[in-house]
Amino acid sequence: MLTKCFLFTLLFLVVWAEEKDVLELTDDTFSHELERHENTLVMFYAPWCGHCKRLKPEYAKAAEMLIGNDPPITLAKVDCTEAGKETCSKYSVNGYPTLKIFSKSDLVNEYNGPREAAGIAKYMKAQVGPASKELTNEKDLKAFLDSSEAGVVGFFEKDDSALSASYHAVTKKLREKVRFAHTSAKELLKKEGHKDTIVLYRPKILQNKFEPNTVTFKDGDSITDIHDFITKNYFGIVGIRTRDNSVEFKNPLVVAYYAVDYVKNPKGTNYWRNRILKVAKDFPEFNFAISSKDDFQHELNEFGVDYVKGDKPIALARDTKNQKFILKDEFSVESFETFLKGLQAGNLEPYLKSEPIPEDNSGSVKVAVAKNFDDVVTNNGKDTLIEFYAPWCGHCKKLAPIFDELGEKLVNEDVEIVKFDATANDVPAPYEVRGFPTLFWVPKDSKDSPVKYEGGRDLEDFIKYIAKHSTDGLRGYDRKGKAVKAASDEL
Repeated sequence: MLTKCFLFTLLFLVVWAEEKDVLELTDDTFSHELERHENTLVMFYAPWCGHCKRLKPEYAKAAEMLIGNDPPITLAKVDCTEAGKETCSKYSVNGYPTLKIFSKSDLVNEYNGPREAAGIAKYMKAQVGPASKELTNEKDLKAFLDSSEAGVVGFFEKDDSALSASYHAVTKKLREKVRFAHTSAKELLKKEGHKDTIVLYRPKILQNKFEPNTVTFKDGDSITDIHDFITKNYFGIVGIRTRDNSVEFKNPLVVAYYAVDYVKNPKGTNYWRNRILKVAKDFPEFNFAISSKDDFQHELNEFGVDYVKGDKPIALARDTKNQKFILKDEFSVESFETFLKGLQAGNLEPYLKSEPIPEDNSGSVKVAVAKNFDDVVTNNGKDTLIEFYAPWCGHCKKLAPIFDELGEKLVNEDVEIVKFDATANDVPAPYEVRGFPTLFWVPKDSKDSPVKYEGGRDLEDFIKYIAKHSTDGLRGYDRKGKAVKAASDEL
């Protein structure tokens, strides 16, 4: 009995410790409490929601990280199943968790940022206060640059100049991604030797001998010029790619995956990054990054890499066509350089995730895999309806017998009915699959321009669509999808 009481008390203390910095709001307290806080992020949740349970500890960590922020930021939550039902209804909460940003009790906008602690904290810091921090003295500048992230500072003799106006416009556009500051203090203009210019400072932890620690904006004063300068130089030659910023890294992209950790092991992390930098500086046509192998295991899986053994990086690349390439040899400066030269020359064989080509593909519904896609779909000489599915998808399972019947109905037509497991095979361009099932209609004379099928999913719906859109018409159906009687039926 004592043991049970002890465990219950311990569990209570752990939960309390996790959530002590998150404000619990109800219908009765919502507006009153928000008025007491300058900026608040509110999570509308349901206790049974799995996504909410996963977010909860990250949310609590973010609240702790934001303590003492200037301007202040509060994190709060509302239980939509109990004492916060009316509030959730008022703000049109239809799914969980839903996060919204408030200034006092006024709704500012929806939260569309990361769902992990550091990302939440960074996103919210960018949402409140001015987009660019004003620096009035050397102490301010030193504090701003004392960070593990790059920072951009505008030095303006007059803060109402054309350059300053364009700079501030850019800070508002990029405030969620970049740390900005500005100054017109004569003390700083003189000491830093900058006047009417913009300087990007690399954080001390990422400084290296292969690129300058600062980059100065030199040409133009337009918003576009400044925006391009920042986005081009922000990550440096080899950027630190995380889940939060991964979309900022564009193809052609080369990524080295290993135990990237600037908190627990900055020296070891930079050991490998410096070796990558040494080679990458000579290949400016590619974008480079390092990523944590643990955070991006899903990407490694896409290249057929189940596990990264040892400390050495695994180098993977995507070209402008999104084709995938793997450094097959053990990583070294020499092997990495050879890999990039091959990528540069275009003589590397792309990696293709694919199931084996079916030995028998004579069914009324053909099976396409990555390795036979051209034969089964692109070069089959027929109009094609293709379904991209996932084996675990309930809607796909429901569609399967209908698709099979459709194949039987059209077996003698100039139309191919095809299915493709998009979880076990690379989806080729130009097809875009973001959910299951996704269907495309591919006319035989326009294979490069597949049309996403948005019609009904009953047998009759498919037949009507195919009859209407088939290139040469169907033998067994008119253009409205009605069955045509054969000559023998007339007798």
